[in-house]
Amino acid sequence: MFNPSRLRLARLRLGLTITKLAETSGVSLRSLTEYENGKREPSEENLTRLAGALFVAPHFFEREAIDPVPVEAASFRKLSKATATRRGAVLATAALTIEFFKTIENRFRLPDPSIPSFDKLSPEQAADLVRRQWNLGDRPISSMVHLLESKGVRLASLNHEYSDIDAFCFIQDGVPYVFLNTSKSGERQRFDAAHELGHLVLHGHLEMVPATSKSREAEANAFAANFLMPRSAVLAQSMNGAGIDRILAARSYWRTSAMAMTHRLRELQLLSDWQYRSTCITLSDRGYRRSEPDGIMPETSQLLRKVMYGSQSRVSAKDAATALDIHPGEIREYVRHLVPISAA
Repeated sequence: MFNPSRLRLARLRLGLTITKLAETSGVSLRSLTEYENGKREPSEENLTRLAGALFVAPHFFEREAIDPVPVEAASFRKLSKATATRRGAVLATAALTIEFFKTIENRFRLPDPSIPSFDKLSPEQAADLVRRQWNLGDRPISSMVHLLESKGVRLASLNHEYSDIDAFCFIQDGVPYVFLNTSKSGERQRFDAAHELGHLVLHGHLEMVPATSKSREAEANAFAANFLMPRSAVLAQSMNGAGIDRILAARSYWRTSAMAMTHRLRELQLLSDWQYRSTCITLSDRGYRRSEPDGIMPETSQLLRKVMYGSQSRVSAKDAATALDIHPGEIREYVRHLVPISAA
């Protein structure tokens, strides 16, 4: 049976209006409208045209109903800068990524979700408590990706075309999902991962309405800063009035960006306003605002590597694509830079 929600999802994930799909597929606008509204089913010829235009197999439209992840369920960074069309494309893709992980779960036992909820605590208190519960001490976290995966978070990559969306997360059926922009530096990806963890811990069961977006983002940033650079440990490093060389050494130790390290020192009142501004200007002149010279390598997924590389049993991009009736290239986008593309 043809499923109208599948047609709409496939269209939205490509950022296509129904008019644009009519142009690219050769199927009339009136017919498409009737198909999406469930008033009639497409002929075999039109089904083939739509499958070709939307880069899916014809059987894709016969799968069970599926809708994009609701925008109020997802924590978007830079919410005001992302258009509704681009958010819709990302959320439609997220729905298919959930199906990808369900395909994996048919063969592998993935870690059970164990993200605590501390919505009544301040971001700093919540970050400290999560560190204690997870026995992380006050030392640098070796890998945010590995840590989140070990706690049952499903991590995937954002389509690199959507550079205006840094990262986002949501919880569906009790399972937390985090999507990272893996085109960014390793340091910025780590901060994004910690930021999204902050959302899961502080706001995991709240509706992500635009009216509270600014305060939520500030809280997630505060959580990430304290989670990656704990107050007590940074204060113990005698960083009062630190110069550029000390700051660069500290950012390497904590595996954060130089700008994030500088901002953290200002938060902890270890830099004066003048020292903070002067340091930011110097770092910007040296290229640290747009990139991270001599930075760390971006983190990769241990879980996906085992799943897609396993010697005894594995789920390749081709296997997953066949199971989901989509193109293998789309699966590779879900894991881009999290595992080597050649292996996927």
